[in-house]
Amino acid sequence: MTTGTKDQNKDTASKLLDLLQNPWSGTLAAASMYSALAISLSFTAFTAIVFSLLRPYNQAVYAPKLKHADEKHAPPPLGRAPWAWIATVWSTKEETLIQTIGMDATVFLRFIRMCRNMFLTLCVTGIGILLPINISSFSTINESGTKWVSKITPLNVKETSVWAQVVIAWVFNIIVAGYLWWNYRKILDLKRRYFQTEEYQSSLHSRTLMLFDIPKKGRSDEGIARIIDQVAPNASFARTAVARNVKDLPSLISEHDKSVRQLESVLAKYLKNPDQLPPARPECKPSRKDRSYGTYPKGQKIDAIEYHTQRIRDLEVEIKEVRQSVDKRGSMPYGFASYAEIAEAHRIAYASRKKKPVGTTIKLAPRPNDIIWNNMPLSSATRSRKRWFNTMWIAILTILWVAPNAMIGIFLVNLSNIGYLWNDFKDSLAANPSFWGVVQGVLSPALMSLVYLVLPMIFRRLSAKSGDQTKTGRERHVLAKLYAFFVFNNLIVFSIYSPAWIYIVSVVKKVESGGDAWQAIVQENFANFLFTSLCNNSTFWVTYLLQRQLGAAIDLAQLWPLTYAFFLKKFSSPTPRELIELSAPPPFQYAEYYNYFLYYATVTMCFAGIQPLVLVATAMYFTIDSWLKKYLILYRFVTKTESGGMFWRVVFNRFIFGTILANLTIMLTCWVKGDNKHIMFFSVCPLPLLMLAFKFYCARAFDTKMRYFNTREAAGQVETAQKGDRMRSDRLASRFGHPALYKPLITPMVHAKAQNLLPAIYKGRLSDGRDVQSGDTMTVSGYSDMFALNNMQGGQPGKVANKTVPGFEIVSENQMDFEFYKNRAEFAEDHGGGEIYGRPGELVRPDTPGSLGEGSDHGSRPGTPLSGRATPFGGKRAASSETAYQSYRTGGNGFTQQATTISEAPSRSRSPMYSQDNGSSSGLGLISNAASAPVSAPGGRMPPPPTPSPGPSMGALGGGPRGYSNLAQTESETDPSQYDYFRGSTRSRRTPGEGW
Repeated sequence: MTTGTKDQNKDTASKLLDLLQNPWSGTLAAASMYSALAISLSFTAFTAIVFSLLRPYNQAVYAPKLKHADEKHAPPPLGRAPWAWIATVWSTKEETLIQTIGMDATVFLRFIRMCRNMFLTLCVTGIGILLPINISSFSTINESGTKWVSKITPLNVKETSVWAQVVIAWVFNIIVAGYLWWNYRKILDLKRRYFQTEEYQSSLHSRTLMLFDIPKKGRSDEGIARIIDQVAPNASFARTAVARNVKDLPSLISEHDKSVRQLESVLAKYLKNPDQLPPARPECKPSRKDRSYGTYPKGQKIDAIEYHTQRIRDLEVEIKEVRQSVDKRGSMPYGFASYAEIAEAHRIAYASRKKKPVGTTIKLAPRPNDIIWNNMPLSSATRSRKRWFNTMWIAILTILWVAPNAMIGIFLVNLSNIGYLWNDFKDSLAANPSFWGVVQGVLSPALMSLVYLVLPMIFRRLSAKSGDQTKTGRERHVLAKLYAFFVFNNLIVFSIYSPAWIYIVSVVKKVESGGDAWQAIVQENFANFLFTSLCNNSTFWVTYLLQRQLGAAIDLAQLWPLTYAFFLKKFSSPTPRELIELSAPPPFQYAEYYNYFLYYATVTMCFAGIQPLVLVATAMYFTIDSWLKKYLILYRFVTKTESGGMFWRVVFNRFIFGTILANLTIMLTCWVKGDNKHIMFFSVCPLPLLMLAFKFYCARAFDTKMRYFNTREAAGQVETAQKGDRMRSDRLASRFGHPALYKPLITPMVHAKAQNLLPAIYKGRLSDGRDVQSGDTMTVSGYSDMFALNNMQGGQPGKVANKTVPGFEIVSENQMDFEFYKNRAEFAEDHGGGEIYGRPGELVRPDTPGSLGEGSDHGSRPGTPLSGRATPFGGKRAASSETAYQSYRTGGNGFTQQATTISEAPSRSRSPMYSQDNGSSSGLGLISNAASAPVSAPGGRMPPPPTPSPGPSMGALGGGPRGYSNLAQTESETDPSQYDYFRGSTRSRRTPGEGW
């Protein structure tokens, strides 16, 4: 019995070894490139036809941007004819794309076109050179029974024919480098044009610097200015702001949003059928993050509606208290400095790129919605430690995935391999071949798709915890890590583990037979094992790349979003918020798509010299998908956060790496099949070094111009900035600040069909907590963070709409569409921001503190004019046409908000440069209105004559050392009702030791 069991185990182990040595034999025998080609092309064509027929009648799914985007960002109109989209996509030129879809999307489309043109060129070259040489020089040895797909590989070619591999390696490198260089120049031209666009010229972030790792002595508004002066002493004065410590305010708002969504979900399920409510009210367990968690009965469920209502009420009270006390807290080690000229901000950023004055890093500020605010206070050492741990965890995950990846490749791709080891399963497989055939066809792709879906989420979460300061920077790191994971596991490990296993088994057998271990290692040629395995398994990659067309077709038809929406509406109880978000244009996942295309390109370049047919499959894929992706980006997807085309450098570097990896494959072929002197091998060796040199050349030639609008100080720039009659009209009226300080709290949404049931099921307080008609936007607890106008009854102007239960937002069936909510930040921030929907975005933040001043903006939306009145920064301002932003004031220690317009800003000559109290002007960690030097000399002093030598700031005009003394720091007229009245220079100066 024991002997039989041992023999059976030994037999199973030997079979497993056989599978590990050649895992693809069964798959390659069953797979046919003809069938893969026929299935992929036919399915793609069928999907395109069905899409063309359905598209005109389903614009909300296939062209939501036509409905939601404003006139400036709307894509070209589409006709009702089924094929109208083809002509429109074909005729849309790149020159119009930047304004319509943004810089990131334009760069992505150019990258796809580059891949299409590059692989079409490589296909013609590779097929034209390699196919005839490999077939004509095929050795007659062991020719009987050899398939034609093996004859086109260099597995059995003659020695002299290997020179073709050397030639093709050099030609391929020249072609790849040529396309990369040409497109680098084109993208640089696009970036320079992007700098000149109206959107960039009028944005706040384009002329703002971000400083972090600020030492304690420099954590003030004046301290930031002094730090910048160490790098650019002749720069004009900027409005500076150090960030304030918001402590747990972001987590409180996050918990509030989560609680609101949970209450909405509970109400949606409970009120799904208003005519027949469930007999029992919904219950839930209290959250462990609730401060009152210990007061609830342990292990018992409580009424969900009452609990979430109370939870929201408590959080809103706490948020209000924290917002009122934020001015009393300390400053943070980061801040911002805003200038009036884009060129000056970029020049200072360029001058600071290799400098760290007093340990501070100075960079161009990203868009406010791009900043990961929780990571901004981290020190340099903390960020380094987090990056190290993040790299370690990703490396562990990559190594751990090797074994499951190998098992998936052996067993799930071909279930008969399981029967080869397990006799009972073999019997079931023989009895039910149809069932297991369906399982085999679904299980492996489904599991791999799930892995590919989850991996970006894991990497994105790890990158967020690694200290990335921007969301776009995090996405670039996710792309880099995904590419490394795919190339290592799905290309290198897939290609190496089989020959490595054969090599190890051969060495072990020789040692067991009495041979010397070192001699066995030397005699067993691993390079030969690897080269033979690559040639034998190359057909798999042809079929793999042919099947990528299926993914492109599924993407065009939007099958996954349609399936998800169907199941959500049919078998679930979606909340009004979920239905609204479902109708919004989805964000484009740049990291995932870039990774897929780079991975396909890397696989193709690596196997191009071994199996030229991979060039045909990849060229066909990029040719088709370049048009499909262009349509989807034009009409379906939006860019969640614009980076200004910063993905290009990451993509370029990965293309260089893929080319070097392909050179190593050619070098392997030359080493194994070349002459004994390895002349062919050494002829290819310079290529990796030349590609690295090409990378450094492009970085030196293009990167600076691509990143900075200006690197030099224009002649007369400082003097021009001092003239009062040359003031700029494009003034900075918005502010940088932590979103937790101004973000409106969301309100629970309830379907209108359940409106009459709310008073019956809601047992909490039914009063607003304030006067009912106070004009406040109230939530469940009666508290809010802003004043707003009351909703009016439709068709009856001046009459307040009736409310059922205070604090709930009633949504009717015909209003559950993104079109009605696209200008609200809570919906727009995850779907392209507000810019493409006509909302000013970063230029103006609704219901947030703003500054007022003289000037006008013809692009402002018309509305009720505001009466001219004195502002805290200047005299009387012109009447404003903006009414979308209401004033907000709180009592006690709260802050006061003013109406804010896009263009209205203080005159640079009339604004204070730095207030006497360094901590007052940015009590909310905000930036507004770059300040300039006063036109007249302060304190009656005459300005000294200009000197060409470096020295104090030119804007000081007779000020003391470094231009910070004897300046007019206050306005002659101050309105006590204005924003900065109680935050001005009436407070005492900082005591010595508290900073600059």
